[in-house]
Amino acid sequence: MRTINVRDILARLAFVAVRYILLTFLAGALLFCIVQIVAAAPQAAPPQDPEALARVFVEEMAAGKFEQAAARFDDTVGKLMPAQKLAETWQAVQGQAGAFQKIMGTTRSDAQGYRIVLVTCQFAAAPLNVRVVFDASLRIGGLNFTPVQPPGPPWSPAASVKQDSFEERDVTIGDAPWALPGKLTVPKGAGPFAAIVLVHGSGPNDADESIAADKPFKDLAWGLAMRGIAVLRYVKRTRQYPQQMAALPGITVKEETVADAVLAVELLAKQPGIDPQRIYIAGHSLGAMLAPRIASGTKSVAGIILMAGSSRPFEDLVVEQVKYLSNLDGKITEGEQKQIDAAEQFAREVRSPELSATQQVKMLGTTIPGSYFLDLRNYHAGEVAAALTIPMLVLQGERDYQVRMTDFEGWKKSLGNRSSVSMKSYPALNHLFMAGSGPGSPEEYSRPGHVAEEVLDDIAGWIQSGGKKLPSPQPNK
Repeated sequence: MRTINVRDILARLAFVAVRYILLTFLAGALLFCIVQIVAAAPQAAPPQDPEALARVFVEEMAAGKFEQAAARFDDTVGKLMPAQKLAETWQAVQGQAGAFQKIMGTTRSDAQGYRIVLVTCQFAAAPLNVRVVFDASLRIGGLNFTPVQPPGPPWSPAASVKQDSFEERDVTIGDAPWALPGKLTVPKGAGPFAAIVLVHGSGPNDADESIAADKPFKDLAWGLAMRGIAVLRYVKRTRQYPQQMAALPGITVKEETVADAVLAVELLAKQPGIDPQRIYIAGHSLGAMLAPRIASGTKSVAGIILMAGSSRPFEDLVVEQVKYLSNLDGKITEGEQKQIDAAEQFAREVRSPELSATQQVKMLGTTIPGSYFLDLRNYHAGEVAAALTIPMLVLQGERDYQVRMTDFEGWKKSLGNRSSVSMKSYPALNHLFMAGSGPGSPEEYSRPGHVAEEVLDDIAGWIQSGGKKLPSPQPNK
């Protein structure tokens, strides 16, 4: 039997939606989070032990007593996660991590009136943490499953970074109820400076788009500021407001990504030291696919940078990534074949002409509303990009297994030989534009790395040329 690395679990997707259950993949790569639902304000607490209750809850799921386990949810979670959905979630967990074996221990922490218990469990393939959140009445208002991550080295900037060459200030994107914290990194010296808004990939990302040991957006912000380009990055709405986003009916990428990116552009145009005529969008993964749509919604964008953006339908990438990761060792187990079958069934549902906005589509153990996929079905990134008259820079790592060279070729086909479009791929780089060797895999993200200097040079040079051309290669660098 193949040993499954938990970092490989559900490392399938380039893009992801949020509804009833938040399924996150750390920009499509790492974090296994099947359920993330938080309840309303806590009430008076009876004298019971949350750690003991969390153990009982996990034991009930392991024993198949899902009615009993689901009865422990508060009213909000109970409506979103009835016994049948809880059973499907538990089955999906075991389908990826192997059969449940035992509880290894519990740890408790309290925050804002909630009791949070981490139940560390051994499954056949790897350990997982079951995070159970109790309100003050000891009803379960939150549940998720995450890999047990070994402690790794703290993030440190690239050796080339000179932090005295730029400064950072806090900003706020948008207003209540969706105000988002952000950071604006500005070069020292006389402005006004050209500037970039960074737009995240899938999942509830922080401002640095942190993925295990890596912080690609922080690399971009600091590296580009050193090269004379200001950079705005911010916390994604699905991270800052998970419970509010989970409660939204009919969610689409507008609520997940597009609306906040437009607001970020408009905010940046008003910042002191920024040239409002030279504001660019740099989208990564999902953010890159949506960058043409974002740019079409504001007149303040001078150009867009697409970093590992898909030019193909969402469901095609899901199936492709599941197959790729299942076959990394050259063989496909029975469990992996079931995941492939599930991915293909998901794709059929998404493509179905009968799909409705209110239909709940099952995707690898989670449920996402049809509204999300109908929105993407009606958005053709290449066509929207081709209708834009602003300069575009398309970048792709050739070792990227999440968004492939096939997508890069798709952008070529859509944008043709237009003089306002520059395109470049990098043989050694992965989805995060970090260097490696051999076939791409999720394991790379657990090793500290940084966005390649060549990418930083190319982006800065392209902007400094007014979006007209990439800089000439510099020998012996």
